[in-house]
Amino acid sequence: MTPIKWFCSFLKKYRALILLGLFLTTLIAALSIVNPYLSGIIVDDVVLAGNYSPLPKLIACLLGVTLLTGILRFFYQLVFETASQGLLYDMRSKVYRKFLDEDFDFYNRKRTGDLMSRQTGDMDAIRHFMAYDIYAVYQNVLLFAFALLMLFTINAKLALCMLAVLPFTAIATFMQSKEVKPAFQRNRECFSSLNAFVQENISGNRVVKAFAKEAYEKEKFRKENDKFRDAQIKSSRVWMKYIPIFEILSYALTVVLMLYGGYMAVLEEITLGDLVRANGYLWMLNSPLRMAGWWVNDIQNFVTSVEKIYATYSEEPKVKPPVSEQSASVVQTSAASGKTAAERADNSTHKTAVKQADNSTLKAAVKQADNNTLKTAVKRAYNSTLKTAAEQISSRAAEIAGNIPRPGTSEATSGRPKDGTTSWPQTGDYAPALVHQHARLHGDIEFRNVSYSADDTDIVKNINFKVKAGQKIGIIGSTGSGKSTLMNLLCRFYDTTSGQVLVDGKDVRELDLYDLRDNIGMAMQDVFLFSDTIEGNIAYGRPECSFDQVKHAAIMADANHFISALPEGYDTIVGERGVGLSGGQKQRISLARALLKDPAVLILDDTTSAVDMETESYIQNQLKSVKQGCTVFIIAYRISSIRDADQILVMDNGHIIEHGTHDELVAANGYYANAFRNQYGEIPYELMNTAKKTLIR
Repeated sequence: MTPIKWFCSFLKKYRALILLGLFLTTLIAALSIVNPYLSGIIVDDVVLAGNYSPLPKLIACLLGVTLLTGILRFFYQLVFETASQGLLYDMRSKVYRKFLDEDFDFYNRKRTGDLMSRQTGDMDAIRHFMAYDIYAVYQNVLLFAFALLMLFTINAKLALCMLAVLPFTAIATFMQSKEVKPAFQRNRECFSSLNAFVQENISGNRVVKAFAKEAYEKEKFRKENDKFRDAQIKSSRVWMKYIPIFEILSYALTVVLMLYGGYMAVLEEITLGDLVRANGYLWMLNSPLRMAGWWVNDIQNFVTSVEKIYATYSEEPKVKPPVSEQSASVVQTSAASGKTAAERADNSTHKTAVKQADNSTLKAAVKQADNNTLKTAVKRAYNSTLKTAAEQISSRAAEIAGNIPRPGTSEATSGRPKDGTTSWPQTGDYAPALVHQHARLHGDIEFRNVSYSADDTDIVKNINFKVKAGQKIGIIGSTGSGKSTLMNLLCRFYDTTSGQVLVDGKDVRELDLYDLRDNIGMAMQDVFLFSDTIEGNIAYGRPECSFDQVKHAAIMADANHFISALPEGYDTIVGERGVGLSGGQKQRISLARALLKDPAVLILDDTTSAVDMETESYIQNQLKSVKQGCTVFIIAYRISSIRDADQILVMDNGHIIEHGTHDELVAANGYYANAFRNQYGEIPYELMNTAKKTLIR
């Protein structure tokens, strides 16, 4: 699909509005020829003839046409603005949903500022084209055509003389369009670069101030700003070079009319009224010629923006859901991880599908889909525009496949019940964004000959280990040894280069991405908190939970005491990325968020690195009360965080170099034992002797 065809796919929904707008535009263009025509009649039949009796009626007609034109102009601008805003809404939503479907590799290659530019500046260029350029170009083409037609009715020779400027206009338009497109592409690239630079510096303002690099960053900004300014000036010079040409050609029409038209009036080949009438049509010829250069710029800017947006949108994620996941859902029409059909396809497509889905088709679909798949599809179809369709499918599916409850509504996070209740009303305007019901995994994990490479660099190589459900696994190793990568492969943020990652004996590439990740709670190394309340951040994975559950998770993460001490408590709004909280506080909120999710697999990636030893000890004791059967992975540099683990994996340079319990690894006197000495001092002889006896037994 080409970028323009992709853009046109959004027009179908607003085809009626656009056709209505074009119809109103046609009426306005047709009315534009009336007043000049009446002006000619006034000159010939009223002024020159000395007959003033029809003058009031003619003036009334002039005023009526002017008033009607103004009213129609208001409505067609309203129609096009409505269509443009609707199309922009649909396109921005679809592109944003695609951004959410992209994998880690996509975001590793793209700058945030570039993606923001796609959603702002490029989208605005498309909106401008829809709201203004479409009707403006169409209207002026009609004005030019109607004016020429009327000129031919006045005098064919005069009309042909005025047509002489058209070949020059066509040549100038072609040359400008050829030159201006590369200039606009460069312009958009510089804008994206500038946007990315500003976003990066605002996000990293604390680092800039900490290193007193304000002057350095100001100079970098000046260079980026200079590039954008130069690109703007260069693109402006292209079209400014042609604007005078179009102006000269438009004024040439006036010269032709005054010279040749006046000469014909003197020879009485045309009347004075005809000359006045022709002069009235002159602006209808001038305006398109004068505006041609601006429209070429706007159209090329629009094309460039569509191409850039589509180039980003069309990038397919390397991590894709299994084929069975793409076809199992009743309402799913396109596959992408963690998203439903209601979020994926255009409303019009779904409406057609619902109308065509008669009882026999639905029965066949239900027979093919197991109950869990059907429940997931129905419960996740919460898009408000398809609420009716989702309820129909849910109701019918309940009759055929069993009792599948319609998801109830959820209160907003800030309005979560604080009385300990977990029941929710079954009526309302929308369903919960995340219903905490998924296909529960058991938690058995196996890495079988797993290797992963990125950019021709081996990150992890030939990894083999097994974990039983409910075990606690510690992972330790040097920086960059591949510890976090193992967990990224388990969550399927990336796909293995070779080998298999198995969960409950099944390759993760065969599992539903939504179910897999919904079964995993992860407190990441790089903590991210949303600009929301603390309660909202903790309940992010389970927005339907009660306040008591949120508080219990915070207590387990040793976060309740500092949260309660804040002026607004759990309703305190944290700043962007958690600004205003210390590193340890953010880590504990992140841990509470992961614990509240009630996962089958819990991953703690260096979660307690920013807390003191006493807090870490408290958290480790609380983790022992995690639901029985939950498999826990702890990535840490502190041995105190992992010493009681059932298995400890020691990694270096992408390999597992040691594997065992704490006592076994201390007795092995390798990397782990050296790390233990560095953190605790020399290992006592008694401990070494006890560990060796344990190994012998």
